[in-house]
Amino acid sequence: MESPISTLPTAPGIYIFKDAHNTILYIGKAKSIRKRVSSYFKKNNTDWKIHALLQEYATIDFIITKNETAALLLEAQLIKDHTPKYNVLLRAGNPFLYILFTNEELPRIQLVRHKKQKGTYFGPFLQKAQTRSAFRYLMQTFRLTLCNKTIANGCLDYHLGLCAGTCKTDFDKGDYLVRLQLAQDALNSNSAAFLKTIKAKIDDYNQRLEFEKSKHLTEYLLNFDTIFTTLKTRFKMATFEDAIMAVTAPKHHVSALAQQAGPELQQMLGLSTPIISIDCFDISHFQSSFLVGSCVRFTNGVPDKNKFRRFKIKSLTEQNDYAALQEIVARRYRDRTNLPDLVLIDGGKGQRNAVKHLLPETPCISLAKREETIYSDQYPEGVKIDTSTEIGRLLIALRDYAHHFAISFHRSKRLKNTGE
Repeated sequence: MESPISTLPTAPGIYIFKDAHNTILYIGKAKSIRKRVSSYFKKNNTDWKIHALLQEYATIDFIITKNETAALLLEAQLIKDHTPKYNVLLRAGNPFLYILFTNEELPRIQLVRHKKQKGTYFGPFLQKAQTRSAFRYLMQTFRLTLCNKTIANGCLDYHLGLCAGTCKTDFDKGDYLVRLQLAQDALNSNSAAFLKTIKAKIDDYNQRLEFEKSKHLTEYLLNFDTIFTTLKTRFKMATFEDAIMAVTAPKHHVSALAQQAGPELQQMLGLSTPIISIDCFDISHFQSSFLVGSCVRFTNGVPDKNKFRRFKIKSLTEQNDYAALQEIVARRYRDRTNLPDLVLIDGGKGQRNAVKHLLPETPCISLAKREETIYSDQYPEGVKIDTSTEIGRLLIALRDYAHHFAISFHRSKRLKNTGE
């Protein structure tokens, strides 16, 4: 039997331990995926968590990244999204920080966790201590702290060289904007030249025996090195959209289930022809925005990815699942020669009723969550399915796959809109 390690790449990236039900147990990062995973299987490993993980896992998946920094950022986001049971760190809250230059009448530089305001963002940064230190350096060096006082000659911080001078009646906004642009240029332009400037100041402090100032500046230098390494990575979650979909999609052995349950499902629905192809529809949104839809096709229980479709909802600006489904079903079947044998809607009675008139030639059913109730022409008021039967398992597997595909597409659209 082939070792699970031998098929892993030696490239940087993340690795994912999953159990027999395809549930993610643990997500890790590595400079070399194969080398890192192999360390888990060493006989002298005494960590009880690793022993428990190895007893529970069934498969190991991976996603390759271009460097270790990208792997670190991808690992953090996926742990936040999937909260694996063996990952303790990075579970709660947003793991990232951003440096923001706001787009206001009087712009400012801020350290934020989320991309909610308009402006220019740098990040994401995972190393919070280094990011805060670099942020403080920019604030102090370019004197960017905005004061909420009003003092004719300036506040104490202004005279200490910290406050931007907004407290003064003769505040020079033009000079402030120049300094703010210099701070942005420091992050946006030639990092080597910027770091060289800091090194020159360190040498100057050392020659003047001002070792305390030299020490602080050396700390800033190391922190900025980390910041620039992250910026060079140009990390975006949307880059990994297809890879994430591939390794996290539900795997319920749909092919085997379809072969076993197909004839029973045909009989249950009163169909005269076998069910070979099934299209599954789902809608996804975030707080009534970023409305998207998707359709996945299974042929003989196998995902037919050439016939997967993604839809950005065009006719709506607010959440309306019925109208959204009507739009994507109509768009999907403009070509009436490409109809499946069965359409499955992720939803209840209302969702099915909203689209069934668009499919006069094709049987349409819906599967509601929670109660796992199926609605069809034979069961217009719904019938609860037995989730332990082959039909129940098949329909749930198809519905879950479609839902996952929709969520993945929705997430990619949201990230592209926010620029993350």
